[in-house]
Amino acid sequence: MSDTKALESQPVWLQTYIDSPEKLQQLYKRTLIIVVISQIFGGAGLAAGITVGALLAQEMLGTDSFAGLPIALFTLGSAGAALIVGRMSQKFGRRLGLAGGFLTGGVGAVGVVLSAVSNNIFFLFVSLLIYGAGTATNLQARYAGTDLASSKQRATAVSIAMISTTFGAVAGPNLVEPMGQFATAMGLPALSGPFILAAAAYIVAGLVLLALLRPDPLIVAQAMLHVSQNNKDSLAADNPNLQVSNQRGIVFGAAVMVLTQFVMVAIMTMTPVHMGHHGHGLKEVGMVIGFHIGAMYLPSLLTGILVDKIGRNAMAIAASVTLLGAGALSAFGPADSIPVLVIALSLLGIGWNFGLISGTAILVDATTIKDRAKTQGSVDVLIALSGATGGVLSGVIAAQSSYAVLSLAGGVLSLILIPVLFWSRRERT
Repeated sequence: MSDTKALESQPVWLQTYIDSPEKLQQLYKRTLIIVVISQIFGGAGLAAGITVGALLAQEMLGTDSFAGLPIALFTLGSAGAALIVGRMSQKFGRRLGLAGGFLTGGVGAVGVVLSAVSNNIFFLFVSLLIYGAGTATNLQARYAGTDLASSKQRATAVSIAMISTTFGAVAGPNLVEPMGQFATAMGLPALSGPFILAAAAYIVAGLVLLALLRPDPLIVAQAMLHVSQNNKDSLAADNPNLQVSNQRGIVFGAAVMVLTQFVMVAIMTMTPVHMGHHGHGLKEVGMVIGFHIGAMYLPSLLTGILVDKIGRNAMAIAASVTLLGAGALSAFGPADSIPVLVIALSLLGIGWNFGLISGTAILVDATTIKDRAKTQGSVDVLIALSGATGGVLSGVIAAQSSYAVLSLAGGVLSLILIPVLFWSRRERT
């Protein structure tokens, strides 16, 4: 029985959450715990493609020019998956939408391993597209905690989901070498090892959500809206999901996330290749990318509090400035210095973190529960396409010029957020 049918057939069960603010708060906290567990595994699955995807393509294709293609492919795959997961969540609830996305990503990771074994580049590209479903789901899971959150809890709820991703996301890159050794011992290519980890991690994340995300927070929120529209009671008056959609807010929130994603992916994609050219091995690459992914997620709790306290717009500007600093340091820092690369890639992750959490909060503020999941899925499509574009262009730009030019251009591009912010405020006024 689907969650939607459960809503129709068990009104008494559902009414207990509508009538009891205490029980509703307990459900909100329980939802966050389940999301945290799934995100720990999801983060580990996400890290594999980021860390060795470009190196695997470089090895199989024998050229650097298309090294950005793997990230572009699984990011492109995540665009289609974001749309599907968003619409499934809107219709059937978060549980089925998110669980289906993670399980699909796990299947894609298995395909990547098989393509590396068979040295089939076409199969690799198809598998990376499917693997992208895990990336999309890992990102959309951040919305699940906001369905029952008040307006003052939203950014914090997003940050809790994201910070839990840190544990898996940081562990993933640092397991590159051990998983490579494991794959070699099994008679498989070393670079397929991290994708073995990704397959297991995504499948476990999907099963956790499928089994435990009950009752579904989005279904409960939809029921609250339905009741409040028929009974203008105090609960309805206080329900933060009853606001009118704000199209300008949707556009601005999307712009913040799309631009920060583009800049982050473009610079991050070519960093492992850049390090390889300067004599760094998989261990060093894994460490730098591990710091980067940690910086993407670890500051989340503090970022969420800052977004809720000092405002969405201020943190959007902070994202722009931080990304500029990351690009400048990557461009002008010593290419053979691991500490400089660690700092630059950490700043890159922090800037992305600021942009994603502030943009997500802006988007949730601007939507209603009636179409929130569908709108979130559509915006995440744009985020994924932005990342795919950044991944493709990064290889071309670096091959035709240099990694320094790519990094500096990305940092300068991030400053576009500032005039966009002033434009949006002027339009609102």
